[in-house]
Amino acid sequence: MARRRLLLMLKPFDVYQFGQSNGGSSITNSQAFRYLDNRRKVHKDAVNFCQDILRKKSNIDWEPILRTNLSQPIRNFDLVVTVGGDGTLLQASHFLDDSIPVLGVNSDPTQVKEVEKFSNEFDATRSTGYLCAATVQSFEQVLDEILAGQKVPSNLSRISLSVNSQLLSTYALNDILIADPCPATVSRFSFRIQRGGESCGPLVNCRSSGLRVSTAAGSTAAMLSAGGFAMPVLSEDLQYMVREPISPGAAIRLMHGIIKPDQSMKASWFSKKGVIYIDGSHVFHSIQHGDTIEISSKAPSLKVFLPHD
Repeated sequence: MARRRLLLMLKPFDVYQFGQSNGGSSITNSQAFRYLDNRRKVHKDAVNFCQDILRKKSNIDWEPILRTNLSQPIRNFDLVVTVGGDGTLLQASHFLDDSIPVLGVNSDPTQVKEVEKFSNEFDATRSTGYLCAATVQSFEQVLDEILAGQKVPSNLSRISLSVNSQLLSTYALNDILIADPCPATVSRFSFRIQRGGESCGPLVNCRSSGLRVSTAAGSTAAMLSAGGFAMPVLSEDLQYMVREPISPGAAIRLMHGIIKPDQSMKASWFSKKGVIYIDGSHVFHSIQHGDTIEISSKAPSLKVFLPHD
């Protein structure tokens, strides 16, 4: 069997931080501290366990990297394994094209009994791992199946963005949010759906707190929380929703809809400042009055081993 090159991308250990709350009781603070300390330990043990598994594999050349140290496109690897949660996989996706598959290992899954135990004290939810096909317990088995060609990755759609006809280098796996840097500020913008450069829908003028567009994979996150609907994860459609539209009138039916694979959305920004947030708050692109943004699913797909694959 040919040797494989594997990149092991790790969530840092210092993300589980706890700050004292002036209003919280000492008992609650103590419980929360122990909870976060346990999360750190569970994640660290998971990282060590995965590395021990890889050391035993004579057919793998591998190297670890913290996700915070990744700054260049990932090249010359046969597989990327992320150890953390969906956030770590999302960050890896920003450095991947459609040639290298990624396997997510959920290092710290949510424990239902723990959530119930502390429900009156604090939120004890851990990692959902919606896109993670393995846990520590199943990692070696899943990895062996991948290396043996018994598991095939799925192709997940991503969002392509152009600002003033200039393509942005980062593709969104989950969603994008276009809004003012201040969340309390009303933004003015318009958009229309087009196909082949020609309009196939009316111009929609908006005053709102912003515009969100999600992929199928991201439709179960912020989009669903805002009143959108979950889409089949392999769908190539995008879903859009205007956030908190002000007095939309009859246009309310146009504030939420679908962008088909052969369509794009062209938006014009009419506020002084704006920001395009890509998969959360860490990756963003600033825009200004008069800028045009084109949004579509024409980005290279991401090859991901999903839990059901």
